Amino acid sequence: MPSRGSQPEEGAALSSADNSTPHKEDLSSKIKEQKIVVDELSNLKKNRKVYRQQQNSNIFFLADRTEMLSESKNILDELKKEYQEIENSEKTKIKK
Repeated sequence: MPSRGSQPEEGAALSSADNSTPHKEDLSSKIKEQKIVVDELSNLKKNRKVYRQQQNSNIFFLADRTEMLSESKNILDELKKEYQEIENSEKTKIKK
């Protein structure tokens, strides 16, 4: 089940090159985690139940498997996009 905490922060900006490496590593681990979530949801049988954890609590609610898979793929795409932006900004800094 995907964690709501795995979504990237909106408007997260890099202030310096020193800051980008830990952020890049964090994004990389979140991408790996999200890939596993997508893979697990993709391989579930159609009749299996999926639960979503309520944010900041230990309460779980029944969720639609296809919606969760779609949402997880969207989160993965956002994380990859943010990671690619960091890669591109580092390449431009090196070229200058």
